[in-house]
Amino acid sequence: MLTSFILTLSCTDQPGIVHAVSGLLFQHGANIEEAAQFNDQSTRLFFMRVQFACDEGAEEAVQAALQDLAHAWSMQLALHRAARRTPTIIMVSQHGHCINDLLFRWKSGLLPVDIRGIVSNHRDFYQLAASYNVPFHHIPVTAATKAEAEARQLELIAKEGAELVVLARYMQVLSDPMCRALNGRAINIHHSFLPSFKGARPYYQAHDRGVKLIGATAHYVTADLDEGPIIEQDVARADHAMTPEHLTTIGRDTESQVLARAVKWHGEHRVLLNGHRTVVFR
Repeated sequence: MLTSFILTLSCTDQPGIVHAVSGLLFQHGANIEEAAQFNDQSTRLFFMRVQFACDEGAEEAVQAALQDLAHAWSMQLALHRAARRTPTIIMVSQHGHCINDLLFRWKSGLLPVDIRGIVSNHRDFYQLAASYNVPFHHIPVTAATKAEAEARQLELIAKEGAELVVLARYMQVLSDPMCRALNGRAINIHHSFLPSFKGARPYYQAHDRGVKLIGATAHYVTADLDEGPIIEQDVARADHAMTPEHLTTIGRDTESQVLARAVKWHGEHRVLLNGHRTVVFR
């Protein structure tokens, strides 16, 4: 029986990489279904994503051959089963537009993730979680209990085997240790008014300044607040006739769509880290 796999790799750019990868797959009877590559001339790094199908019994041999290839070419390399859904935990506070959208897309089979739990510092969405039959974990956070709360969150993430954590408008700043623990596997969403309109009611601040574009940014979480590698962004037009409430509605729709695309691409192994940036093979 044929099984589809996704191979991602990065290394120093040099002649012969594509030939070496495609030749290895050919030798093991694999058929390439999709392939994309990028060489970053500014860093001289090469990135590649290949989806291929081969006999399920050949997986171990292909994996061993790829490890030899990675050693020979000094590659960072990963192999994934295409059908496997990424175990995921969603974290949320009191704004529900993103988590509503993610849960609906997940239940509709539109996201390649396996949502194993919802974590919140408030109780607002426990009924929503129950309606999707997803475990809900209420972990309150105060300045005095932040370290303890994050320890419980990390314990839960490990227990559920979560390989992705989605901050779906989770309005708590993660500590540096937690950011390091989730490096490369936590995605955040926020409006793109930063750093101009910080704090509460950013869309009201934007309305007061007469902005003409509303945007959203999905990025990986790092210790540098809201400055992690960007995965996806989008904008929507605004005009003078729109009220702050209109701007808020448009902004929330944009945030939901941008976050969903970022989660989808991460789950499909289309996002490769390139220093402070990303390569996204859409």
